[in-house]
Amino acid sequence: MKGEGVRGVRSSFGKGGPRTGCASFVARLCVAGWLILAAATARADALDTLQAFIREVKTGRAAFTQTVTSPDGVRKRSSSGSFEFARPNRFRFAYAKPYEQLIVADGQKVWLYDTELEQVTVRPFDQALGATPAALLAGGSLERDFELNALPEEAGLQWVRALPRVKDGSFQSLKIGFRDGTLAAVEIVDAFGQRSRLEFTEVEANPALPAERFRFTPPAGTDVIAQ
Repeated sequence: MKGEGVRGVRSSFGKGGPRTGCASFVARLCVAGWLILAAATARADALDTLQAFIREVKTGRAAFTQTVTSPDGVRKRSSSGSFEFARPNRFRFAYAKPYEQLIVADGQKVWLYDTELEQVTVRPFDQALGATPAALLAGGSLERDFELNALPEEAGLQWVRALPRVKDGSFQSLKIGFRDGTLAAVEIVDAFGQRSRLEFTEVEANPALPAERFRFTPPAGTDVIAQ
């Protein structure tokens, strides 16, 4: 079936159906991409590293691999792609394998482009993200929107747990893992118990990114669905 690589996580982006659910997942996951570029000393704990990133890193890009595991731990799906961001409120999150999809936030709207369906779904930025993990890096207050706790070291990583203060049902928990001051992994458990793990490579902090990277114009002939 088309889009099977991300089909299982398209469940909570408003009421637009399975394809639009991917945007919510990506909105949750885009924080993972933004967090990857944290700049802090090796002595700082994971929470200090996260807070330093919020203060200091304004733009970034990296490659990612993603593994989604079913609640029973048996079924797994893999995908990969890249992302870029520029604060405040702009990001470009692209799946390359196994299927192409593009999510672009221009600061006002979030665009989800499904190349196979030739369909674009667009929503206002604040409605698309809300109190999601993406809000960690979209200019909101960490302490206001999230409960943050440093967790014990595990598997060679320092971890931060971020729980939304407003329970909207989109995800249960988010864990952010750092190695030597740089984010190495992010794990998300969604409202259905599905676990997603992202790992990152080719990290660049504060690169010069042209404004055009965060603009989206629907290709000719594409169906546009506004929500």
